Parts: sequence; C-alpha cells; structure tokens
Amino acid sequence: MQLSNNIKDSYSNQYDESSVKWRNTGARYKALNIVELSKSIQFKSVLEVGAGEGSILKWLSEWDFSKNLNCIEISESGIELIKSKKIQNLNDILLFNGYQIPYPDDHFDLVICSHVLEHVEHERILLREIKRVSKYQIFEVPIDFSFYVDRKLDHFLSYGHINIYTPSLFRFLLKSENFEIMNDINYFYNDEVLQLMHKKKNTSYYIMKLKFAIIKTIPFLKGVKPSSYAVLTHKTGKNLSILK
Repeated sequence: MQLSNNIKDSYSNQYDESSVKWRNTGARYKALNIVELSKSIQFKSVLEVGAGEGSILKWLSEWDFSKNLNCIEISESGIELIKSKKIQNLNDILLFNGYQIPYPDDHFDLVICSHVLEHVEHERILLREIKRVSKYQIFEVPIDFSFYVDRKLDHFLSYGHINIYTPSLFRFLLKSENFEIMNDINYFYNDEVLQLMHKKKNTSYYIMKLKFAIIKTIPFLKGVKPSSYAVLTHKTGKNLSILK
C-alpha cells in the first residue's frame, strides 16, 4: 500500500518556519493530552507516527516523557524541521511511505498518532500497522462533524481533512479494529489557541468562545462536538471479524 502521488506531493513541502508559532502552541496542548491520558503508565520506547515538524515531540522531550522517542513522517520538509530542532530524547527520524511502519512487531511501548488519521486515505491499514508495532496507542483527531459537513467539503479538503469523525464514530472505528479503549478526553481549544486561530479578538473569536461555553453545559453535545478527541488504547490479539 502506497500513498497516492497527489497526496504525497501535497505534504512533501507542507512545513516551513511561517507556521512554527501556531504549530508549537497547538502541539503543547496535544502533548498535555498525551501526558494526561497516560499518567499512570511509563513508556520506555515511544514512536510518533506522522510527527509533522516535531512540535509534540519537542514538548514531550522537554517534559522527559520518555528517554527513547522516535518518529516517522511522510513529508521531507517535516523531517528537515524535526532535525533542525535537535530534540534531546529523539533517536530515529525516518521518512516513511504512509502505511508500512519500518519496525518489527511489538517494538514500541507506545505509538502516538495525533491529528493524522483525518488525512489518511486508508485509515484501517495504518491502524493495523500501528497496532502491530506497539502495546499501547494514543490517538487524537479533530472533531469536524456537523449535520451539514458536506456543505464545507472545499473548506476541509483545503487543509487535507478527508475523514470526518465524532468521538463515538472514532471509538467505533477503533473497537471494530479490536483496540481496547482505556481512557479518553473530549478537548476544547484553549483560549491561547483560539486567539491564534482568529488572530485578533474579533467577532469569530467571541462566537467560538460562546459556542464552547454552551456545548460544555450540555452533556450530550460535549460528547459529540468537542474541538478534538484524544484516546488511550491497548491492543488485543484479535483481528477484524464480521458476519459472525
């Protein structure tokens, strides 16, 4: 299984210095979610699949999350930026083809896959590879769902989101691939992130603040429409089984 050529070309030169502040700020909260989900477990070896330009790894290294961090990434520009950060606890930095993870079975205690699966053409193929090489997994995906999401197709495709989830739909995907769900977080953008998203405190900023305030007061909506959903899983020895 290989990436489509147009997908590969789109991501090869995606990363540059112009978005470092935004990515670094957002990555801090993604890294905090990782720490919160796994605070009762210590991982000797960690792999991030789809590491982008390395911002999550930078935070995890600074916090000494693991002495043995590693990453794989499809983008050459991302790889170059990761190398330039000189992340202390980071060992392997590998370019990969998007589906075949170049490590043996059960090689890592933990695989992190944060804000990646929404970009992946064949997500189940990648999930099976992640499960193959790891004991535990942490996934985070954005929650782009709305009842009229199809009307925003061009918007989501413009930044590469080809899969749309709710927390429940994402849990269904994981459970159907026989991941055991251990812990999860419905995450709402921190105010620092919101300000960067909207540049100034304009009307859209206050609308988002009000929207989050309303959603957080309604349990059903809080479980359907957070900003993102993060989950800690453990692999089972089972494979996808249907029509039983």
